[in-house]
Amino acid sequence: MHIQDKAVVQMNYTLKNDNGQVLDTSEQRGPLTFIAGKGMIIPGLEKALMGKATGDEISVSVEPEEAYGEYQEEKIVQVGKDQFKGDAEISVGMQVQAHNSDGSTQILSIKEIEGDQVTLDANHPLAGEQLHFDITIEDVREATEEELKDGAAR
Repeated sequence: MHIQDKAVVQMNYTLKNDNGQVLDTSEQRGPLTFIAGKGMIIPGLEKALMGKATGDEISVSVEPEEAYGEYQEEKIVQVGKDQFKGDAEISVGMQVQAHNSDGSTQILSIKEIEGDQVTLDANHPLAGEQLHFDITIEDVREATEEELKDGAAR
C-alpha cells in the first residue's frame, strides 16, 4: 500500500538543520506513527511522503513556510517577572505556558531576563528553519474506523 489520506504510517526519521546538526530522531523511541492527511505532521513533510510505500528511504528538505512558518518578530513580547506564579525559578531557554484571552494555551520560550523584565518568544523553536529529514517508511496500512474516529493511530 502507498501512503495516501487515511493511511496509518510508521516511519523512522532523523531531522537535521542546515548545519547538519541532529535536532530530533526516532532512533531511541521507535517509529513515529500517524494518520496521513490529518495534519499530524508538518505539511511539507506530509506532501513529500504521499505515494511512498513500506521500505522506501527518502531524504526531504522542507522550507519554513511548509514547516513551522517564518520567524515573526511580532511574536516577541515583554512581561514583568510578576506575571510568573509565586517565586517560580525562570531561566533563559525555559518554556512556559500562557493562557490567552480566548482560553487557549500557548507555549512560549524565555528569550531574555533583564531586571524585572522577561522577554518571551511565541515562535515555534524551529520557525524560520529549513528542515532536513532522512526517513525510512516502516509500514503503511489502512486506518481502522476507530482510528479515524479517534484521530489517533494505534
